[in-house]
Order: sequence, then structure tokens, then C-alpha cells
Amino acid sequence: MAFDVGTIVEGTVVNITKYGAFVELSDGKTGLVHISEIANTYVTDIAPYLKMGQQVKVKIIGINDKGKYDLSIKQIDKPPEEMVREPRKKSKIKIKARTLGETERDDHGRLEALPFEEKLARFMKESEERLLDLKRNVEAKRGKGRIR
Repeated sequence: MAFDVGTIVEGTVVNITKYGAFVELSDGKTGLVHISEIANTYVTDIAPYLKMGQQVKVKIIGINDKGKYDLSIKQIDKPPEEMVREPRKKSKIKIKARTLGETERDDHGRLEALPFEEKLARFMKESEERLLDLKRNVEAKRGKGRIR
């Protein structure tokens, strides 16, 4: 009897490797429960979760070309509430204005983002000033602005 993808069946753990566990199903075929499909937490060692000869319920999540099953234990149960990720909240850390003028203070002293064009204009202006200062410094070291 062949099983379809999405079916939940019971099987026996017949082999454990460092990348997963092989489970023999009732139809005699074998499937792999990859280490990432064992639990809802990060699994580095399979030993605390599965033992040889243990009966486990698995969900068939795929069938490969050789007729072997891709299995999952963690997809049977709903993940615990603490495992469900909530969307990230915006940080309330204040940003210091940098010399490139990426932010500017508004009338109330709060930092606000500047449009890209204004950021670019400020950057270009400050960059030209720095290059001019560098050129003056180099010329002064060479000898009062003589150009060779």
C-alpha cells in the first residue's frame, strides 16, 4: 500500500545518522526524517529526540525518485506559541546625526530622514571640501603650491 503526500502514518526508527533518522513504514518502505524536521527547535543531536526501534508518527512531505519518503515529525503538531515569531517592532534607539547629513533635527528636536537627493548633495559638498583640504595639505608639504 502506497501513501500519499500529506498522510500521517506510524513507523519504526531503524537507523539514526548525524543528518537524520530513517523510519520504516508499514508498507515496508523507508523514509528519512531530516534533522531539521525532527522538532520545532534547533536540533544538533538527534539522540535526545529519537531512539532505535522507537515507534513514531510521521507526516509524508515528499516522495523521491527511488520511492523513498521524505518525512517530518515536527509538521504533525502545531508549533508551541512561543515558537511562533511575531513581526519585529521598530527600535526606539535614537540615531545620532552623522557628518554626511543623513538625518536632520526637526522643530521639536527629533531626528528625521532626509530625501536621497539632499543626502547626495550634502555628501558631494562635504566630499569636495575634504578633497580641497587634502590637496592644500599635499601642496603645502611639496613646497608652497609648486606643481611639477
